[in-house]
Amino acid sequence: MASTFVDTAKITVKAGKGGNGAVAFHREKYVAAGGPDGGDGGRGGDVILVADNHLTTLMDFRYRRKYAAEAGADGSGARCSGRDGADLTIKVPTGTVVRDAQTGEVIRDMSDGKPFVLARGGRGGWGNQHFATPTRQAPRFAKPGLPGETREVILELKLLADVGLVGFPNVGKSTLLSVVSKANPKIANYHFTTLMPNLGVVWVEEGVSFVMADIPGIIEGASEGAGLGHDFLRHIDRCRLLVHLVDVSGSEGRDPIEDFDAICRELEQYSPELASRPMIVAANKCDLCYDREEIDRFRAYVEGKGLACLELSAAAHQGVRELVWEIARRLRDLPPVKYYEPEYTAPAAPPVETAGPVKIWQEDGVWHVEAAWLDQLMESVNFGDYESRSWFDQKLRASGLFDQLEAEGIADGDTVDLYGLQFEYQR
Repeated sequence: MASTFVDTAKITVKAGKGGNGAVAFHREKYVAAGGPDGGDGGRGGDVILVADNHLTTLMDFRYRRKYAAEAGADGSGARCSGRDGADLTIKVPTGTVVRDAQTGEVIRDMSDGKPFVLARGGRGGWGNQHFATPTRQAPRFAKPGLPGETREVILELKLLADVGLVGFPNVGKSTLLSVVSKANPKIANYHFTTLMPNLGVVWVEEGVSFVMADIPGIIEGASEGAGLGHDFLRHIDRCRLLVHLVDVSGSEGRDPIEDFDAICRELEQYSPELASRPMIVAANKCDLCYDREEIDRFRAYVEGKGLACLELSAAAHQGVRELVWEIARRLRDLPPVKYYEPEYTAPAAPPVETAGPVKIWQEDGVWHVEAAWLDQLMESVNFGDYESRSWFDQKLRASGLFDQLEAEGIADGDTVDLYGLQFEYQR
């Protein structure tokens, strides 16, 4: 029994929380008042996506929908920092497009082979060793670790193929793919033999090849949910060229022109952009057509729409090589396989209100500042990052804190203490 093909999945990922800073004091025989030596918490693990060429479906995400990276370990005494949480690596098929579940915007196209950090782990909290000052020599507090990012995303597999085969069921798409490549799709004389997309590499000559995708056949009404093919049209979204196979033999009592128009309408309803993609029409099963006028009538109709029409019989290997050469010639002038540019912008962190009361006092030459909003603001700053520190400085200036310090008489070079964070004041 063939395995189930899964090409969309919704998952929730959560990066690891940062470890808490430790409150500890140096304890050693014959050493009195050793001072604070609480270590920092470890950083939480990231959630990282990696494209894997060996995966062909999103089946792994069918039953598991939640993924969480490891939290950072808490700090400990003797200035020992906690261990960083292990990153969680999630493998997805190459060609998977990652979208935000709420907006549908593209976050990342996993087609370039590069790992992508989908959710970042939280920073570890500072231990009490960082908060000792000349006036506060035994701080009994530390910073908690920050939570990791949480994201709900939709994974959507879009095959990486240069050429996409479209057409009604049983028109010979799988047969053509098996003839021009080493792919082995299931072939039988009944509708919906193909239940999942198939890929094949077509070799033309030394240094020239392309990837062809065969998807389940489309039927009229697919855009309203009938049949199978419409669900899989996303796999030819990237294709640079479409090959539209039409059965001109009339073996099933259908009119080839009506079939051609019906498929074009379904493509238009699915995606006008896809319907406008360059197309070659392949009149298949010509060896079974006993009325040459039917083939000529179909050719005239297709060419009247400005499209190339090639005659072939995939089963009898007639005209196949000519089609392959025509495809290769057309691909030379077409842009590369479509890459989905990121559209998603992470929401900005909620603004921190800086209009609350501020307490300022001077002790032993150090200016101390306390404010409820200030402690909240400091939680959101990475003091190891220059840009983050610059943003913090701008927020302090915009709050009017520096004006209040100057009104109190602060001078250049004086030390300012913000909840244990000390810096030299400069106008």
